[in-house]
Amino acid sequence: MSVTTTPQNMTSSSEVLETLRHKKMDNELRWTSDGFTAGRGKNYQPDELEVIKTFRFEGESDPSYSEILYVIRANDGLIGYSLDAYGAESSHENEEGYDNFIRQIPHTGHDQQLLFEL
Repeated sequence: MSVTTTPQNMTSSSEVLETLRHKKMDNELRWTSDGFTAGRGKNYQPDELEVIKTFRFEGESDPSYSEILYVIRANDGLIGYSLDAYGAESSHENEEGYDNFIRQIPHTGHDQQLLFEL
């Protein structure tokens, strides 16, 4: 996987996930019909979350395989991620529901300035 847009030199989603693990920010936020959950008995709605960083990756050998890793902060301080493989390798059973949910989460303006450093 090669990076198409990221301010740092991490070249794969596994490198980003490893960095998050070292910083204890590796809570996977999974989408359900009730919102995002980190497996702690709480469901988060879009207005309780903000995307603080986005990494995009495209497959070198198969350009149709792409993924986006969203680093997300919840209003209770939890920081985690959601990994969205799209194209032929979609990772969500109800991709339309996930897409609609993620679009509702506000972004902090990370494209204009570096507000969060891994």
